[in-house]
Amino acid sequence: NTIRGHAAEYGLIAPKGLDAIEPLLARIAQDETLPVLARELFVVLGRERVRLEGELEAVEAKLMAWHRADATGRRLAQIPSVGPIVATALVMKTPDPRMFRSGRHFAAWLGLTPKDHSTAGKTRLGKITRAGDENLRRLLVVGATAVIQQARRGRGHHSRWLLALIKRKPPKLAAVALANKVARIAWKLMATGESYDAAPINPMTAVAA
Repeated sequence: NTIRGHAAEYGLIAPKGLDAIEPLLARIAQDETLPVLARELFVVLGRERVRLEGELEAVEAKLMAWHRADATGRRLAQIPSVGPIVATALVMKTPDPRMFRSGRHFAAWLGLTPKDHSTAGKTRLGKITRAGDENLRRLLVVGATAVIQQARRGRGHHSRWLLALIKRKPPKLAAVALANKVARIAWKLMATGESYDAAPINPMTAVAA
């Protein structure tokens, strides 16, 4: 973002994506209309980018090695929308799952349940509470968003529950609802030691959890 921002100040715009940064730096290095000090600054930023990418790759390799060695994380990664990063975060950040009486309580701990504004016998639910670990909640919602985008484009095989959900809910609300369901399923796998099996898990059992 820093490289793009400084380059834009000189009228140099690059397409989106990390792959466009290296060609942008090459253009800057060859553009003699830019001040010499500016080109030197971009050289420094380019070296910093390479260093940071190397460190990120090393961290990712360690996380993947930890994930492959952890049985619970491998089972969690079988849930649609949960990959190695989300599974690792769930294992590392969740206290003893048996502390929660149900998947509903676990989802509430994550801040994925709506606020209750019910009065005089009328049920009124508001936005999610956003309690608990913000990063873990964000990862679950991001994963759910990716699944919903695929479903909206007609890619992959998805449950009737999810297809019905995205028809009646805006994408953001659908993502939160799916993240809530995934959190409940994750709690069950962590609490019972079971493996994920898509067949018996239906909307009713997910809600009951």
